[in-house]
Amino acid sequence: MNWTTMTATAALAICATAYPQTAAAQSSPEVAPLQLQGRTIREIVAPDADQGAAVDSQWVYAIDNSVIAQMAKSDGAPHARWVGPERLLQHMNSCLALEGRLWCANSNYSDTPMASSVEVFDTDPLAHAQSHSLGILDEGSLVWVDRVPEGWIAGFAHYDDNGGLPFKNHAYSGVVRYDEGWRRLGGWAFPASILERLAPDAASGGALGPDGLLYIMGHDRPEMYVTARPVMGPTLIHVATIAVEAEGQAFSWDRTVDERVVYVVDRRIGRVREIEIPPVTIADRDDALPFVP
Repeated sequence: MNWTTMTATAALAICATAYPQTAAAQSSPEVAPLQLQGRTIREIVAPDADQGAAVDSQWVYAIDNSVIAQMAKSDGAPHARWVGPERLLQHMNSCLALEGRLWCANSNYSDTPMASSVEVFDTDPLAHAQSHSLGILDEGSLVWVDRVPEGWIAGFAHYDDNGGLPFKNHAYSGVVRYDEGWRRLGGWAFPASILERLAPDAASGGALGPDGLLYIMGHDRPEMYVTARPVMGPTLIHVATIAVEAEGQAFSWDRTVDERVVYVVDRRIGRVREIEIPPVTIADRDDALPFVP
């Protein structure tokens, strides 16, 4: 047989006969994301609720660039307010409440080149405790961080307009996995179905849910995107879209209760909202895995 003159169609036919596809290798139809609805439980007046919200067993926190406001979780009463120097903390976008501390994502947005840091605060009393600079990163501006076993997971933003680079648009935004020492272990890109909803900005908020899935919010749309880790490849799986009464920005899961609730900001009117999130499952999917078992 003369392989140099064989047509591509004939060669593929022979290969398909000699090496039949296994069930796992056969292509399966793409599954459309579920469309779900969140339910607002209550709202808290918070003039500093501009960039994000965090929550622990006792307090709710509103974040605004170089400000963290601490309010009673029970009734929203103001308790403490930390104000940092804007020349040092330019864009603190979100915070994660964890074991008596806040782990906050900060960047030099809207300056370029993009540089980021993780700022750590004690919560009782509210005070800055330490800083870990990530420096200039090709990944973009750090917008959120979350804890995973033996390390961290973080979201980075690129923008089409203000704060962006002329050679990288919002599609270059992504998620990065780190070890305990903030050394990069890997990462994922966002799927087109989410990127088109984020444009011209990026994912402003992200957090792992109690189901081990990654929940994402954009800059201004009143919706949350649920993503899973792909079984293969570099692109996140878009599992569901959840309509919520909050127009984007950073948010936090309340990990101190059994209910599935998040705290989200409405920056237009200075509010933090507690929203119940419906359950999401990937049990029937063969292309998706949780980030945390």
